[in-house]
Amino acid sequence: MTRKKYAAALLFAGALFAQSDWNWNLPKGFPVPLLPADNLMSAAKVELGRYLFYDTRLSVNGATACATCHRQELAFTDGRVTAIGATGEHHTRNAMSLVNVAYSASLTWSDPHMRELERQALVPMFGEQPLEMGLRRNDGLPRAIASDPRYLDLFARAFPAEAGPPTLENAVKAIAAFERTIISASSSYDRYHYGGDNSAVTAAARRGETLFFSQPLSCFRCHGGFNFSDAIQYQNRPRHEASMHTTGVASPGIFKAPSLRNVAVTGPYMHDGSLPSIEAVLDRYAAGGGHVAGQDPLIGGFTLTAPQRSDLIEFLHSLTDAALLHDPRFSKPQ
Repeated sequence: MTRKKYAAALLFAGALFAQSDWNWNLPKGFPVPLLPADNLMSAAKVELGRYLFYDTRLSVNGATACATCHRQELAFTDGRVTAIGATGEHHTRNAMSLVNVAYSASLTWSDPHMRELERQALVPMFGEQPLEMGLRRNDGLPRAIASDPRYLDLFARAFPAEAGPPTLENAVKAIAAFERTIISASSSYDRYHYGGDNSAVTAAARRGETLFFSQPLSCFRCHGGFNFSDAIQYQNRPRHEASMHTTGVASPGIFKAPSLRNVAVTGPYMHDGSLPSIEAVLDRYAAGGGHVAGQDPLIGGFTLTAPQRSDLIEFLHSLTDAALLHDPRFSKPQ
């Protein structure tokens, strides 16, 4: 998607937003997220989605919820090398953060065609390779949820124009609506750049930011924009994204460059969780990446002094939004 088309899409999203009762309360510089025409935002829908996001009854054995792999205190990741499904199966992918997922033009690590949160939510629910939540598609919404008096009320308020029992389709819409509200915009970096608070970041973080946006590091080429991601251009740069997230294997595949917001709490890193720390990631790229076929020529290695390395890490820590990690709006309902 070109930036011109993206800007036009944002205008379209603004038109949709005008039809809903949701107040995004975004800082200057943050666009209104895109909304599908059949799933506009409402407070009641977001509340329903929050309940469902934390409900373990959406799994085959009642032990796993969306929140199991997406924990708020870890910026909606799980802290594991790779995710573990309801039945204990280890996956091949590290759990991606859901923070600012409303701004992702494509979802998941390796499928550039997965672009709708409503469709993506079905993958962990019904996928079998790997098995995540383990539901069977023909069963629809679990009966324990569909017959729960609390949910009967929540669904009725979220979808007042629809009669009949709660449906899986509406459950997925509500979960997607909740996920779109998880927006990180209050880090010290944000307070400095968007809020005008010159005391919000340290001098070291400012020096680190200069390094981040300078050659030879050029981190911003893959982690740019207000969201520190190249998600908008995902489908146009497959060789680049493959090289950014390879672990050195012969066939690295295609992987998106995720947002660096809250990166200090989302380790371990890379698509397979192979790098345990920010320091290890810097070591990887300082050494020139994974040195595999198809690696982007922009990744050629670099040298940092010890003070520069410390400054760069300080900058990355300034992207942590501590308020979001503890915001009751995103926590498990009591």
